[in-house]
Amino acid sequence: MKVLFNRQRLGSEPTFDAIAARLPGWEVAACPAGEVAAHLDGVDVLCPLVGRIGADVLKAGAFGLIQQFGVGLEGVDVTTATELGIQVARVPGDVGGNADSCAELAVLLLLALARRLDESRTALAARQVAERPVGRSLVGATVVIVGLGAIGSAVARRLAPFGSRLLGVRARPELGGPAELALVAGPDQLPVLLGEADAVICCAMLHDGNEGLLGPAEFAALKPGALFVNVARGRLVDEGALLSALESGQVGGAGLDVLVNEPADPDDPLVRHPRVIVTPHVGWLTGHMFSATSDAFAANLLRFERGERPLWTVNEPSFRR
Repeated sequence: MKVLFNRQRLGSEPTFDAIAARLPGWEVAACPAGEVAAHLDGVDVLCPLVGRIGADVLKAGAFGLIQQFGVGLEGVDVTTATELGIQVARVPGDVGGNADSCAELAVLLLLALARRLDESRTALAARQVAERPVGRSLVGATVVIVGLGAIGSAVARRLAPFGSRLLGVRARPELGGPAELALVAGPDQLPVLLGEADAVICCAMLHDGNEGLLGPAEFAALKPGALFVNVARGRLVDEGALLSALESGQVGGAGLDVLVNEPADPDDPLVRHPRVIVTPHVGWLTGHMFSATSDAFAANLLRFERGERPLWTVNEPSFRR
């Protein structure tokens, strides 16, 4: 059996060797992002990572499973995969450690913005003791978490000890959320909650219909000077509207682990803005996540090899290719 990863490296340290060790007898291959169609010979399982897997790739191969190394499947044409008998599966964030890792970075970015970390470091370097920046405390601050899946729930549990008032927004509010939340509301209540927010953390899942979820109207609805963090997907945010809100002071600072275009352009005005902290989509990338996700990823491939239904599938093909 052969699995192909649509990227040659996962990061500076994790390697595919660790995954291969969990898949005895398997061939573990990798190709440059965007070149997957040219490397499909003998592939049984395709791992898309952040690449786009459209109908052209799906029809070109003979693989029977698309297994994500993590959560996001927005780049995969699931409808065509289903028609072709290809099963599509992910590793849930609370299973693979993705939620814990992303939640930690969300808290880090929020604290760095609230305590004005970059400005403090600049003041230290310039010996400007009299001009040290005054930070904000999260004690008593209202934080709105947009998206209450595994990541949003993990964020809520980590922020509660800071003494913040936590409000959640999710597509299906009847599902509720962690006990740490004071309120869970639906998308129709988002503008009202944004008006109460000292900070907003975007943890929503990107899907058809919610691109640009946070745009001009949403940033205008914020309490002036509110902080904004995004550890979900860049396309959930209208970056032009965010930049305008930063310039006007409507948004007091932004922490972004994800952008519409990745890798980020260092000369992008949003990336260069003095009140923006940008990280290169590393929220998920921890040793904990890599180990836990590798275990779940490999276990699902072994299920597939045995002819069993993989766990965490998102489609129901009427036959198996």
